[in-house]
Amino acid sequence: MAKIDIIQLAKVLNLSKSTVSRAFRDSSDINPKTKERILKVAKELNYQPNHYASNLREQKSKTIAIVLPELANNYFTQIIQGAEKEAKKHGYHILIFVTDDDIAKERDFIRSLASGRVDGVIMSASGESTDHSYLESINYEHLPIVLFDRIYDDIDLPKIVTDDYHSSFVATEHLIQNGCQRIAYLVINKELSIGKTRMQGYEDALKKYKIPLRKRLIIDCSNSYEENSEIIETAIRKQAPDGILASVERLAFSTYYVCRRMGIQIPQDLKVVSFSSLEIAGLLHPPLSVVRQPAVLIGEKAAATLLKQLSGESLAEEEKFVMMRSDLVVRNSSQA
Repeated sequence: MAKIDIIQLAKVLNLSKSTVSRAFRDSSDINPKTKERILKVAKELNYQPNHYASNLREQKSKTIAIVLPELANNYFTQIIQGAEKEAKKHGYHILIFVTDDDIAKERDFIRSLASGRVDGVIMSASGESTDHSYLESINYEHLPIVLFDRIYDDIDLPKIVTDDYHSSFVATEHLIQNGCQRIAYLVINKELSIGKTRMQGYEDALKKYKIPLRKRLIIDCSNSYEENSEIIETAIRKQAPDGILASVERLAFSTYYVCRRMGIQIPQDLKVVSFSSLEIAGLLHPPLSVVRQPAVLIGEKAAATLLKQLSGESLAEEEKFVMMRSDLVVRNSSQA
């Protein structure tokens, strides 16, 4: 059978071309019975709509970008999974951009994407610099952006975060209730909003139980496993913590590695809790206690928020800042 176009299909149906087009765009302003008839005849005549051409006419790429600081973290791969699932429901594809925590890369990506390569962006901010003034020059009507996880507090954009203060407080309290008095907080960048918030929860839990805050137990780490091993070993030798709260899972892995090398037993000598969405955390030896973040749901919510804007709808006030709940999952690594 010869391939037919939309004009010929409309002629067969005795309908206008625009009516037939609305049926394939899943438009709400078309009679359901008419739509059903169009799709039935199209299938019989083997008609395939050209979505690419349609997108060009509408000046839409049907693509959204996900800008991330890294991919090595399992948390971010789960966020991608959630965002892609939501985007697919609405006929969108995703492109992934990794900044490597480099603000210059982040700036270049966003400026490039603003030229029309994608319809919108969901982004977790780079932690390298506090200078993100480049965002002030972006036209958010043409390129809507939704921030998640690592956010810029002073930029007026929709934000999807987790309850980091409460989660950090509860995790620290759990370590205290299991006998810890010298709890080290391991953080990669405490100047990030997320690092500050988690550190505040840690500090306030110590204050509640009248445990003095020892600044030397706030340990600045890096993105390098090799460097972290040295940093954590030095901290354990010099500061002798009896508990560790790791702000990201890679720091918990480094802690396990160092403890094994030093002959320190977890949890007998050192109790460990980490922020993590890693599914295999329970398979570590000993099983790792975690603040489990709803990574897939964060991805879904960030994408849904962006897609609502792309559909032309305005966000309600409660949709402009969404805080999602994390759970403390207690395993052997932190129990008395």
